[in-house]
Amino acid sequence: MTRAALVAMFALATLISGCRTLPGPPAASESWEARRSALQGREHFQIKGRVAVAAGQDGFTASLHWAQNGAQSTLALDGPLGVGGMHVTSDGATLSLVNARGERLDSEAARAELKTRLGFDAPLASLRFWILGVPDPSAPAVEVVDVERRLTSLQQNDWQIDYADYVVVKGEWLPGRMTLHRADVRVRLIVDHWDS
Repeated sequence: MTRAALVAMFALATLISGCRTLPGPPAASESWEARRSALQGREHFQIKGRVAVAAGQDGFTASLHWAQNGAQSTLALDGPLGVGGMHVTSDGATLSLVNARGERLDSEAARAELKTRLGFDAPLASLRFWILGVPDPSAPAVEVVDVERRLTSLQQNDWQIDYADYVVVKGEWLPGRMTLHRADVRVRLIVDHWDS
């Protein structure tokens, strides 16, 4: 064997040994019912992403950071909503909001401020489930699931949620892009980072 042939074989062997197989999509071994139940029971996750909201004639874009700890949802919206945006904490029953001026509002005052800033009543209690790609277990829903056992669309509480993209996070599919519609409200959410 010539020296050139040996060098070529060594180069090929090095190239092949240096190739890594990237993790593929999760195996679709569990049923949709099992996946849905597991995700609905998840109590801890964080996302960072971006939202674009159109409500009637108004609209805005903002960065979003959502942290879920048990029943408590904490979200920060930063961007054109105002200098510093706003920070919201809710456990489904109570709501508090710190606005761009640093003022803390609770209960009905917080709900009114949130509705004024967003242009609609935000479905925070359900959104914590919709972000994970599952319906809120507290209300009936119409689900459309693909062959990978992921929601492609969901109708619940007068909202239509369409899932345009999923990403693999720690071996499971989680939403990467979704759009929420209701009447004249449209919310697009792009998840840039999952921590589940």
